[in-house]
Amino acid sequence: MNIAFPYEAMRSSQDELINDILDAVKNRKNLIVHAPTGLGKTIAAFAPAIPHVIKENKTLIFVTPRHTQHVLAVETLKHIKEKFDLDFPVVDLVGKRSMCALSGVHELSSGEFGEYCKQMIEAKACDFFTNVYQKKQPTMKAQKVLKELASSALHSEEMREKCIANVLCPYEISTLLGKKAKAIVADYFHMMDPFIRPLLLGKMDIDPSNVVLVIDEAHNVVDRVRDVMSTKISTFNLNAAMKEAKKFYANDLVKGIVQMNDALERLIKKKTSIQSSESLITKKEFLELLDLNLAELIDGLKGLSDKVRETQKKCFASGVAGFLGAWGGVDKGFVRILKKGFADKGGAFISLEYKCMDASVVLKEMSEELDSIIFMSGTLSPTSVYKDMFGIEAECKEYRSPFPIQNKLNLVVPDTTTKYTSRSEEMYLRIAKKCTEIVNAVPGNTILFFPSYFFRDKVNEHFSSLCNKTSFLENKRMDKTERKLMLAKFKSYKDTGAVLLGVAAGSYGEGVDLMGDALKAVVVVGLPLGKPDLETQELIKYYDGKFNKGWYYGYTLPAIVKVFQNAGRCIRSETDKGIVVFLDERYTWDNYFSCFPKGEYMRIAKDPVERIEKFFNGEGLS
Repeated sequence: MNIAFPYEAMRSSQDELINDILDAVKNRKNLIVHAPTGLGKTIAAFAPAIPHVIKENKTLIFVTPRHTQHVLAVETLKHIKEKFDLDFPVVDLVGKRSMCALSGVHELSSGEFGEYCKQMIEAKACDFFTNVYQKKQPTMKAQKVLKELASSALHSEEMREKCIANVLCPYEISTLLGKKAKAIVADYFHMMDPFIRPLLLGKMDIDPSNVVLVIDEAHNVVDRVRDVMSTKISTFNLNAAMKEAKKFYANDLVKGIVQMNDALERLIKKKTSIQSSESLITKKEFLELLDLNLAELIDGLKGLSDKVRETQKKCFASGVAGFLGAWGGVDKGFVRILKKGFADKGGAFISLEYKCMDASVVLKEMSEELDSIIFMSGTLSPTSVYKDMFGIEAECKEYRSPFPIQNKLNLVVPDTTTKYTSRSEEMYLRIAKKCTEIVNAVPGNTILFFPSYFFRDKVNEHFSSLCNKTSFLENKRMDKTERKLMLAKFKSYKDTGAVLLGVAAGSYGEGVDLMGDALKAVVVVGLPLGKPDLETQELIKYYDGKFNKGWYYGYTLPAIVKVFQNAGRCIRSETDKGIVVFLDERYTWDNYFSCFPKGEYMRIAKDPVERIEKFFNGEGLS
């Protein structure tokens, strides 16, 4: 059995993708795949990889940044197991904090939880953990549950419920089960954090050279790795850590934290001005203002953290210790930035950041350790650019959309712009009028994506009185339940039509599936270009020095990825029919127009209403 494909028929181009992935895993090659929505990427990865890892006694690890994709992956693996009568456990790993059976831990940051968990285990204060092991071996109780799960394929929530019912740690049971699993579904950080990866694989007795890694939504990889490898402190963190030190009468630590706080105050006065709120800073500039033994301070802060966690879960001293330990790191591929600003709830603060510029510092090492890596996404075009940024040897493949061309109308409407120098009340009104015309011409629901909440609100001041359809406004402070509720209400208007005003980088811009008649149109208003702050400037400079394409790699591409993710909310199946409008004159410029994938059949229309009405009346794509 070379391929375990459980469905009756393959979609257009899906067989080609399956064969390319089979070739990659059999020949230990890395593959970068741009495969548009609807191609069936998940099953195309599992179908050839599962038989391969079983035959060669290897392990398939599928990582994805979205919980919904965890569910889809587990269900797909379950279907393969049933169809081909395969007997092995499937393990679904989310964050250790999310799996934890203890109450109150979900309010902690990942770093805080890690320290809290470690202390609870060392103090033998967690019954869920102590019930799993006896003299480093699984207890009889744990063995009984593991035996029951020997052929299971449970979602992380199902695993958590079963383990809580047996007073066992869900994470520990999952990793024990992982020793026999042929397929593991995990989060990005499990594999992309260079500190977590070896610990996790070692815990499950998995040799890295026997791992076939599939990375879903791989357009996120560069930013995720950069985030993992970056760290920062602020005067807020330092003041909180100082209170902890005073509470436990750690006078030497108070002195050290005061010095750090004073150093930030002195540096901000020296390095910034009224006109500029941020500045580059060297490793030495900060350290030379500290008249103390850094190693002793770090050890002291770690010791203080242990004491703090005896009475509370949240601890700031450990974060400060972690930052100090990282601050002395390498310069190449990193930048150090000093900033001043204001918190959302008011109050000035100073921050010091050690930011990773180059994701290849992690990805190259990872590719050398693992058997094979498959990077795949619907927005990995051009693949050659991602190959550069990943810094690895890989084959690159791009596939066409399997959906009928006649079901989608792509329009570039050039009469407006969100360009900063062109922003005015007149422009906000013009955009509002154009959006109203489009929304009214669509027989169903429309989502408008804006470059920022501020810009969205300025346009909505006019749009709300011009548009007669029911409007929904995304709020960046909504929690998961509120977001789901709003989306459900929005979908309920599919027959009469409503409009959701969101933000390109917001909750609805990526990872939201609106199938069938739930969404008929997407309008991407402007270009969601990042703020040209110091970090962005340094990123552009870094990529310019490395590839001579700094502006594109560091500034244009991140915005284009958001645009295509937004556009991808429309047309989620072969029967869906809808339109995507790119509303900004800059989309007609060569440097942006050339970014549209081949086969998208873009049309420029100053007056889009007539085209939209003809499209929905079945008069073709003329």
